[in-house]
Amino acid sequence: MEKNLEFPELLRLIDERSTAFRATVAAAPGLDAPVPSCPGWTLFDLVKHLGGGDRFWAAIVGAGPADAPPAEAAAARAALELPREREALLAWLDASTQLLLDALREAGPESGCWTWWPASQSPQTSGGVARHRVQESAVHTYDAQLAGGDPQPLPVELALDGVEEFLFTVCATPSAWPHKPTAFDFHAAEGLSWRLTVDGDGARITGIPAPAATAGEDAAGASVHGTASELVLYLYDRIKAESLRVDGDAGLLDLLRAWEPEEK
Repeated sequence: MEKNLEFPELLRLIDERSTAFRATVAAAPGLDAPVPSCPGWTLFDLVKHLGGGDRFWAAIVGAGPADAPPAEAAAARAALELPREREALLAWLDASTQLLLDALREAGPESGCWTWWPASQSPQTSGGVARHRVQESAVHTYDAQLAGGDPQPLPVELALDGVEEFLFTVCATPSAWPHKPTAFDFHAAEGLSWRLTVDGDGARITGIPAPAATAGEDAAGASVHGTASELVLYLYDRIKAESLRVDGDAGLLDLLRAWEPEEK
């Protein structure tokens, strides 16, 4: 597998996707446009979520190692009041992203901080936060584009990193899989593949060879094939498994999505 994106690349991608998000909001017919991939949300709600998240994580990174997010950051996020005028809203959103980027640059990639994924394969560091915020920005840019009627695939370099980032952060756990042990393979058309193994020891992710090399006795219970963008959007529940090629027992994917591990 190719190496993960370096910290400066992650910061660049946060900025790039946030810029694309703002451009989509600027071009939208109205801020009250519904977001199909976020039921009940309008484009204004999506702006509030992404910008509020940038500010929240900026405070977390700035606080350094902790057992919980700063109380004042959580309170500020809950009490957010945003301008309704579009130009002012976009300026607030831009400032929110810059607060996050400034906090990440100041901390550097190895600084410890609170995260909601302590039991995963992702580090509790500012670098781990940057890697996850790239995907948050990218998926919500897709959401905004969908609201505007013109959704675009995620950029390839970002999406390739995003498949692994999702598996490492959201799926990896020491909690026991409550079903028969199995494995899920995710194959990106761009040439990278990952295996999620689930059993009594939890869930863990490894990089694997191309699909042809994982056939036979070592075959996964279910294998998902698509572009890296499609895989990320599937993992974030933006598109359905029917949009991809699934080999093996597709019902296992329903079990995986329904699983809510209790962290040890």
